Amino acid sequence: MSREDLITLKGVTAIGYHGVFAHEKRDGQPFITDAVLHLDVGAAAATDDLALTANYGAVAETIVSMVTGDAFDLIETLSVRMAEKILADYPVLKAVEVTVHKPKAPIQVPFGDVSITIFRSRENACAA
Repeated sequence: MSREDLITLKGVTAIGYHGVFAHEKRDGQPFITDAVLHLDVGAAAATDDLALTANYGAVAETIVSMVTGDAFDLIETLSVRMAEKILADYPVLKAVEVTVHKPKAPIQVPFGDVSITIFRSRENACAA
């Protein structure tokens, strides 16, 4: 059984204005994103050609632009749109997994983190 190669970005951090409450949209808060890119890096490795892989620096910039861009009520919406955009922008990807953490979510009990993980592949991708 063959398995894809993985490029992993962890802890991409930006201030976003996502949330249901007015103070979240007004004040903003940190969002931390992890992304796992599923692809075959064989051609890129054989030729040492960045054009044949996913440029993880550019993916990180996409993540930051999505977090700092349009505000959504739900991190579910943010994470799905982010996964779909990354998949659309990089045809070399077979799939992408995006985890968006909201460590300062307005929860009234002690907690360590809130996150959502979205997996999208070419087979199950929705229209962006």
